[in-house]
Amino acid sequence: MTAALPVHIEAASPHVMNTYGRLPIALSHGQGCRVWDVNGKSYIDALGGIAVNTVGHNHPRLVAALCDQIGKIIHSSNYYHVPLQETLAAKLVELSGLENVFFCSTGLEANEAALKLARKFGHDKGIARPEIVVYEKAFHGRSIATLSATGNPKVQAGFGPLVEGFIRVPINDMAGLKAATEGNPNVVAVFFEAIQGEGGVHSMTDDYLRQVRALCDERDWLLMIDEVQCGMGRTGKWFAHQWAGIKPDVMPLAKGLGSGVPVGAVVAGPRAAHIFSPGNHGTTFGGNPLAMRAGVETIRIMEEEGLLENATAVGDHLRAALTRELGGLPGFKEVRGRGLMLGLELTQPCGVLLNRAAENGLLISVTADTVIRMVPSLIMTTAEADEVVAILCPLVRQLLQEGV
Repeated sequence: MTAALPVHIEAASPHVMNTYGRLPIALSHGQGCRVWDVNGKSYIDALGGIAVNTVGHNHPRLVAALCDQIGKIIHSSNYYHVPLQETLAAKLVELSGLENVFFCSTGLEANEAALKLARKFGHDKGIARPEIVVYEKAFHGRSIATLSATGNPKVQAGFGPLVEGFIRVPINDMAGLKAATEGNPNVVAVFFEAIQGEGGVHSMTDDYLRQVRALCDERDWLLMIDEVQCGMGRTGKWFAHQWAGIKPDVMPLAKGLGSGVPVGAVVAGPRAAHIFSPGNHGTTFGGNPLAMRAGVETIRIMEEEGLLENATAVGDHLRAALTRELGGLPGFKEVRGRGLMLGLELTQPCGVLLNRAAENGLLISVTADTVIRMVPSLIMTTAEADEVVAILCPLVRQLLQEGV
């Protein structure tokens, strides 16, 4: 029997719009925290679909639940009641301590809905031109409004004019926030990621979160925390802001909520829960039965398999190992983040590590030019974390030596 010839992956397809700088890899299947490409090469997956594959690849319970749901109904319409929406919404309300939920399909849509909530909140108070505080290095999406809220000039370039109504401030700077909003009656909300993902894995400090919560209460602003990437157990709490012991008024979710099935949500507290009324907002695909079943089953697996505790334990192990192996090297700055949302920052650009790591059987990402980001499935074991360290650290040392 003749062995199959390797599949050659083209750098770019003439039929697919050129919007991604893809690696020459096509994945065919996965199991747990490991994936295989179409040529049979295996990889330890430290990217998790960019914080999406919460319970890993091919989890038997998730697969069975989705197959069962596909055999019943995939999509109906929001013209009708979707009982699984109520099931998932009730669970998110229980976990967050908030009040109600709007379902959509992506993080971008969830963030768009949050921006609309803030504007409607302002208009309902008689503010004709509401303004929202956003942050340097933030990333909230690529629609025109979420792009305008994003703090990255590179991704904004070529898409002006941007949407007005945003006030940008640095992270963890209460004096800067107060100075930027002093005497401005149009401010209606403060909007940020509890841990910036695309911006380089920068965390809002717990103390800062508590101060912003108090300021929003004092000034009747909405506190809107984007948990699209850092939520759903990734940091060892259901939502990253919970480390500070606070509750937001608006919380967008997506990514890990459906373990790979597209699902987004906006969870609202009492101050924001009744801003929208019928006709104010909507979606075709949001809240469909398949996505809702994925969300319900993802949370059930997380609870029954102790994945929040695992994210903390394995994340601490991985962070300590990376720091032990690389600490003190010229060109290494730090490992930061929480749980299984980690960023390893160097003093030089490290985009070449995407290919080099893949060649050595490891999937990672590089963000903000100099930060290696790891957001694996929450089922990762300490042994798999050690595999990540064994592959990645020699590549980092090599890169830093080249940069000398």
